[in-house]
Amino acid sequence: MERVNVVGGGLAGSEAAWTLARLGVPVRLYEMRPKRMTPAHATGHLAEIVCSNSLGGEGTANAKGLLQAEMRLAGSLVMEAALRARVPAGGALAVDREEFSGYITERLSRHPRVEVVREEVGEIPEGITILATGPLTSEALAEALRRRFGDHFLSYYDAASPIVLYESIDLGKCFRAGRYGQSADYLNCPMTEEEYRRFYEALVAAERHVPHEWENLQFFEACVPVEELAQRGYQTLLFGPLKPVGLKDPRTGKEPFAVVQLRQEDKAGRLWSLVGFQTGLKWPEQKRLIQMIPGLENAEIVRYGVMHRNTYLNAPRLLRETLEFQGAEGLFAAGVLAGVEGYLESAATGFLAGLNAARRALGLSPVAPPEESLLGGLVRYLATANPEGFQPMYANWGLVPPVEGRMGKREKREVMYQRGLSAFARWLQALTPPLPAKAPAS
Repeated sequence: MERVNVVGGGLAGSEAAWTLARLGVPVRLYEMRPKRMTPAHATGHLAEIVCSNSLGGEGTANAKGLLQAEMRLAGSLVMEAALRARVPAGGALAVDREEFSGYITERLSRHPRVEVVREEVGEIPEGITILATGPLTSEALAEALRRRFGDHFLSYYDAASPIVLYESIDLGKCFRAGRYGQSADYLNCPMTEEEYRRFYEALVAAERHVPHEWENLQFFEACVPVEELAQRGYQTLLFGPLKPVGLKDPRTGKEPFAVVQLRQEDKAGRLWSLVGFQTGLKWPEQKRLIQMIPGLENAEIVRYGVMHRNTYLNAPRLLRETLEFQGAEGLFAAGVLAGVEGYLESAATGFLAGLNAARRALGLSPVAPPEESLLGGLVRYLATANPEGFQPMYANWGLVPPVEGRMGKREKREVMYQRGLSAFARWLQALTPPLPAKAPAS
């Protein structure tokens, strides 16, 4: 049987290799560490965790909790390691980093169908391949991706704006419109002069994230953080992301003093981003400032803004919901490179890429989980999100269809949890060939 290549030994690549091996497909797992280290890593272990040691909140009202449960059902190596190496962290699944990565390294290194190759990959390998090289993809492979797909399909700097749930927006304080009477594709939150002044003063005084030494602080002009723009002067935002020109409030017939625009981010219209609000502020500060904006006083933020070095693909332009590249049968992406944020999300996409690479090796077509599942919702977002200014995404309830009925938020999410887990379980049971409950002894 053809050996499948997995490039990158992080959480996504490790989970992909494990899934392939469980399905009886031989794997060649490439990891350049420790021969070539990155500025963020400290060891040569597979699945090394470098920042937070958390895989997200647990529980039946938590979106990450659903994704964790789906991964456990799928026989995830990452979840197996996390449960062995977990440390107390309240309602979150946190791990002892060394024990976690050490366990995964040992399990994969000893597996008879996994060959771990410690060398850098500078070209996209021939044959069935999963690219899972993470946010610090090597320059050589990034150049190979540029040659294959073009510069405009690859981002090297994650300049993302916050995203809020549509259902949490007070539509009575907003209006739909496009500038100068163009199609009404945006939600507009108007500000009076006094509201803008208070917002501006809070923004320039807000506490910023202090980046790691390896993060690039030289911003491209097209992605300058909103707090950096504010430092340039009181009027700067009024001529930038908050400019009201060409937008008339239908309730007054006049242009507001300032306008915060929101743009639809997903096909279903459940997720909306703040246009031009890429930011490196600390998350509590982002929440406080966003909730100062008229119409967003009770906004539920499902993704906070970030500013850091990152290599990721414009997934809606390139990937199918199966994580296979459009027009490139047998080539898959997973993890941060595919457009997700977070350790858990990276591992989950690694599982799906591994499953579908195995299916290609076995002569079968790739598949995607149901949309009610968190993994299904996540990969559908990657494939169908707005490609203009595409932003990486992590697990949140806005990725799956809502439930109807008069229920509180927690009750609704518990229903969504049970619905999603049941749908995922049925999908797993229907797979042919079946996914083994446990891997063979190594």
